[in-house]
Amino acid sequence: MVQFLSPDGTYGVPAEYAEYGKIIADLKEEDFLKFYRHMSRMRRFDVEATALQRQGQLGLWVPAVGQEAAQIGSGHAVGKNDHIFPSYREHGVAITHDIDLMAVLKMLRGVNHGGWNPDETRFHLYAIVLGTQVIHATGYAMGVTLDGKVGTGFTERDEAVITYFGDGATAEGEISESFLFAAINKAPLVFFCQNNQWAISSSVETQTTVPLYQRGAGFGVPGIRIDGNDVLASYAVTKKHMDDARNGGGPFMIEALTYRIGAHTTSDDPTKYRSQEEVDYWTARDPIARLEKFLRRQGIGDSFFEKCDEENEIMAGEIRAQTFALQAPPIENMFQHVYSESHPLIEEQAAWLKGYEASFETDGSTSTEGGAA
Repeated sequence: MVQFLSPDGTYGVPAEYAEYGKIIADLKEEDFLKFYRHMSRMRRFDVEATALQRQGQLGLWVPAVGQEAAQIGSGHAVGKNDHIFPSYREHGVAITHDIDLMAVLKMLRGVNHGGWNPDETRFHLYAIVLGTQVIHATGYAMGVTLDGKVGTGFTERDEAVITYFGDGATAEGEISESFLFAAINKAPLVFFCQNNQWAISSSVETQTTVPLYQRGAGFGVPGIRIDGNDVLASYAVTKKHMDDARNGGGPFMIEALTYRIGAHTTSDDPTKYRSQEEVDYWTARDPIARLEKFLRRQGIGDSFFEKCDEENEIMAGEIRAQTFALQAPPIENMFQHVYSESHPLIEEQAAWLKGYEASFETDGSTSTEGGAA
């Protein structure tokens, strides 16, 4: 398992992982501080979103406490041309690419119908249906190859794709199909598995008899396991294999061994299926505390961490205010971005709805704001 930061924050590069260590050697202090800033921001956002759900402002929330290092490290390793296909817990990856966090909250509030606009972002929709994002990512990566945007040597043009999924999704057929198609087409794709130990209430031991990073080997997709609570390992390994994929090296799988400290979602009660001793064991390996210990050894003082806390509180307050101010969207939004081009069936349905709403007119005006059909 690739690890550069031990739980007590000690840094070291094992000889067998020297190639990854070279990537870390290129980092500057500002990079380490950015990792911490974004990890702490991710956690504060997570806590605030959980509170908003409990207060009835969100239909559901999907916590990611404990998985900050895996997401922030890998997210920063993704290039500016690359495409990201998340599952439903990648709030940290969104942060690393300046995605408006309200877009995530709107989807889980139910005021965003989930339409993806490719002109606006390379961070695709959250995938609620398990495993679907992986096969979508595979198809997209195959398209990148067919478009001749792999291995050209022009860094401003070449692209790679990364997709995120959990340990539970590896039991889905879509994952195996994706391995096969990615391998035989040499697609520029990195499979990033966040093994957080639990697929809702099913432990990883009930889903596999071999390490998950070996799952793709039979299809021709090599893999490696990293300490998912080590942001440096996550960054270095992801960067190496995203670069390789972009240069024509084909697909690769990364298994980030981490832990879901909280519930699977706000509808879940994890005390029903796991012990407090297990939670305590992983809490002691908190990825944010680990990085803080490392930074303090580098001479970073209280003022930096206090400033991060202040900035996070401001962010949380803004998120809260914006969430409470959300209005129901125009109902016609459901017809937008369903297809990349206009479609006669969608146009027909939109016209029918307009006529249906008009049939209720009583005063010569029609309102579609927040309407229901």
